[in-house]
Amino acid sequence: MTSGELADATIVFDLDGTLVDSAPDLVRALNQVMDLEGLPHASLDATRRMVGQGARVLIERASTLAGVNYSPARLDQLTNAFIDFYRADIAARSAPFPGVLEALDDLASAGAKLAVCTNKRTELSSQLLEALGLASRFSAIVGADAVTQRKPHPEHYRAAVTRAGGSVRRSVMIGDTAADIGAARGAGAPVVLVRFGYSEEDVERMGADVLIDHFTQLAPACRRLLSARP
Repeated sequence: MTSGELADATIVFDLDGTLVDSAPDLVRALNQVMDLEGLPHASLDATRRMVGQGARVLIERASTLAGVNYSPARLDQLTNAFIDFYRADIAARSAPFPGVLEALDDLASAGAKLAVCTNKRTELSSQLLEALGLASRFSAIVGADAVTQRKPHPEHYRAAVTRAGGSVRRSVMIGDTAADIGAARGAGAPVVLVRFGYSEEDVERMGADVLIDHFTQLAPACRRLLSARP
């Protein structure tokens, strides 16, 4: 890609299941919470399917599978415990997906601004990206706690774009779930979904503009999508 050709573009990424394979550390923290309650452990595969709406929903879904329904107050307590367990060793087993570093370099060298739009808390998102040496690549990291309405609400997506200094009209969302589709579509932006992410739904049926199997396909896909926009 020629240097500068994406100088007016903002590429917005989901975090868990898109940029980073974080499920091994999420299931570790989740099962520490399950231990507190004497509940059976969740599997790694099941956890991948439950990620995407934040820690509280993850705990709620895992406990429901185990046949337990907690009060809102207890869920709040367990969520705080989860966060403590998770942040204590946030990147012990997490890693960027193959090709992420090269794709970010390609996009940045073409002039694109990069942002993160995630339903993880901002503090935890920044901590994870820092631990993996990725945080400095992003102009904005916007977690669910940084907006009034989180994904799939378009406000979350718009906030990530504008805080990165970009314009929604010249942006693309990169994600793995229906929440990413909903946020971008609501804001009027195109969407690239990864096939290797954490979605519990069939990504083939979600209506993404582009599906990719590897990050080597990302920069060309963004280039095509943005060239088609006025």
